[in-house]
Amino acid sequence: MGRHIAELENQLGVVLFERTGRGLVPTATALKLADAARGMADGADQLARTLTGTQAKKTGTVRITASTPVAVQILPPILLQMRQALPDIQVELVSSNTVSNLLRREADIAVRMVRPEQGTLVAKKIGDVTVGAFAHRAYLARRSPIRRPLDLIDHELIGSDTNTAILDGFKAMGFAASKNLFALRTDDFIVQWQAVRAGLGIGFIASYAARVDPDVVQVLPDLLRIPPLPMWLAVHREIRTSRLIRSVYDFLAEVLPNAL
Repeated sequence: MGRHIAELENQLGVVLFERTGRGLVPTATALKLADAARGMADGADQLARTLTGTQAKKTGTVRITASTPVAVQILPPILLQMRQALPDIQVELVSSNTVSNLLRREADIAVRMVRPEQGTLVAKKIGDVTVGAFAHRAYLARRSPIRRPLDLIDHELIGSDTNTAILDGFKAMGFAASKNLFALRTDDFIVQWQAVRAGLGIGFIASYAARVDPDVVQVLPDLLRIPPLPMWLAVHREIRTSRLIRSVYDFLAEVLPNAL
């Protein structure tokens, strides 16, 4: 013990104890340092307790980000199920078509249609979203029959303004398509879907959306092959140590595939 005290005094450059016939007596400086040291020890203990509690608890708020169609059409009934299964968890839902940056903690969990490339993120593919050409029965009843994919260019089409995926598909079929092909262009997929439901024309819609309206039917289901879109569930790998976030992540990973 004496050697440890001497080494500490040497490192601090102060005398902590006076050697007397009764043994070691703490100096005034030592008593002041002891109060500060106790405060540091209490703070370290509190930090450890808080961290342990945060990792262990399954109550609190989890922030989820998803594209607008997923947030509007898929997640609400799933969040109802989760509310019943995990009633102590609150959800902040960010509906955005931009890719939120999990690295900056803009969200705890992301539902994405592209696989994250950052090495510090954990991503799990939970399924494929099928896409097809859909139209309202009323629209199809008043227009000419569609027997082959290229017949679509003679119809009212609904598509994106900046996304070129549909145009690229037409080009792959040998048709030099431009944005003028679309009677309505919008990058809002919910607007596209509602335009299809209104009978404005033919839109390229995720199958999960079309299922909610029996008057919207798929056009050329056996002839028009549109590659499916993968859906990924992403989370920061460090944040998965939180039981709160892990419980939501596991719930979504189990339930989401059934909704696609």
